[in-house]
Amino acid sequence: MKLENWISNYIVAHCQTHAALPVDRVASLRDRLDRALVDDRQIFVCGNGGSAANASHFVTDLGKGASDAIGRRFRCLSLNDNMPWMSAIGNDYAYDDIFVRQLENFARKGDLLMVMSVSGNSPNAVKAVKWAASNGLDTVALVGGQGGRLAEKAAFVIRIDDTHFGRVEDAHMLICHLLCYSYMDDSIPLE
Repeated sequence: MKLENWISNYIVAHCQTHAALPVDRVASLRDRLDRALVDDRQIFVCGNGGSAANASHFVTDLGKGASDAIGRRFRCLSLNDNMPWMSAIGNDYAYDDIFVRQLENFARKGDLLMVMSVSGNSPNAVKAVKWAASNGLDTVALVGGQGGRLAEKAAFVIRIDDTHFGRVEDAHMLICHLLCYSYMDDSIPLE
């Protein structure tokens, strides 16, 4: 196959994945963010690999861009961004604990945890969602494929019906951009 054909095929599949986003679910997730903001709750976001980068990017857009646009501050934190702490937890306890151990320090009942995972089976994300649910946090999972264990454990799930890591991660980032730009574009008022 010629490279140009592969690129064209990828773009077609990418567009089909994005066109199939569950708009109603994304709008419901925006409602959850509104509630967290109004109730002055902390929003924690995490993932592994590309999903970790998406978590950091989302928190940047939410904490800076969206907060600036609406004149109220989202209290948000990517659990992927403190590498010394993550490496200490991974080294001294287990990699599966890198998110839950941070939540033990920061999280309070009523806060929101959003995890991103293409497979939905990342052990550290699953463990964080279990802990969060048992400690009164709202739990959200953005997943791909069949959704994995996160789809079973999180209170609110958006599942991308694709197993290609790049397309699912792109769809997750599109959801994050839709959420943030719904505040930044000043077209959708805060409920």
